[in-house]
Amino acid sequence: MADLRIFSYLPNPRVWKATIAARFCCLEVEVRGASGKELRDWLWDYDARPLAANERQSLSSFARTGRVGLAGAQLFKTEAFLEAQPFGNVPAAFGPDGRIGVFESNSIMRAVARLGEAGFPLYGRDALEASRIDSFLDVSLVFARDSQIYLLALSGGTVDAAIHARAKEAFAIYASGLEQALSPRKETLVGNGITLADICFAAELALFMNEHARAEQLRERGLDQILHPRVQNDYPLMFAHFARLLEHEHFRPELKPYVEKLLSKAAP
Repeated sequence: MADLRIFSYLPNPRVWKATIAARFCCLEVEVRGASGKELRDWLWDYDARPLAANERQSLSSFARTGRVGLAGAQLFKTEAFLEAQPFGNVPAAFGPDGRIGVFESNSIMRAVARLGEAGFPLYGRDALEASRIDSFLDVSLVFARDSQIYLLALSGGTVDAAIHARAKEAFAIYASGLEQALSPRKETLVGNGITLADICFAAELALFMNEHARAEQLRERGLDQILHPRVQNDYPLMFAHFARLLEHEHFRPELKPYVEKLLSKAAP
């Protein structure tokens, strides 16, 4: 039996925070899910699964209206799912018996680190290191909020100058802080080894690189890419750290092909 089960739309770099952490800690994390569009036809539950053709009517009492990325969609969420996941969102993680739910990707990643503490000190070696890691995770939430609004607007064709400006400012603040944290030429964000701070950073930057797939849409609106071709010159230490992490054996399985696919769509 897996130490943790996660249900989510896929592919999702925020889910990979937990799977990367699990490889460090030698834990088993089971991931269930499908593309965002396909999740409309799934039963949202600890035992999440695709709905059979004749189940939509018999399970109509579970129907809920989706929000955020699935806004307006009819989704089928069991009462047990909503008890464990009070906000009703994915990624949704569960303990082995399905009763205890953990939500928000950073918290799911923390759960893995706590469960596997004996295997690898991803959450730092003492209380102060753990608190410094938390500082990076909290800052990432600010960036993640604006980046999600921006990416959803790009995918929905509703991006405008105001949304773009907020995302650009959020990225600059986040990247500048990371650049400073890695000066002078540190190998990791906290202490002398990889921690949750590095895992979170890699996943959030990989997700933000979905901007590359919408370059034409930005040009049509007279907006520049935030991740423009010269952006690595502005934050050389941060991007060098990202490149190192992509080659690490525990990051590479999911993140490297995902990033390479997005880079292939980057404007010249």
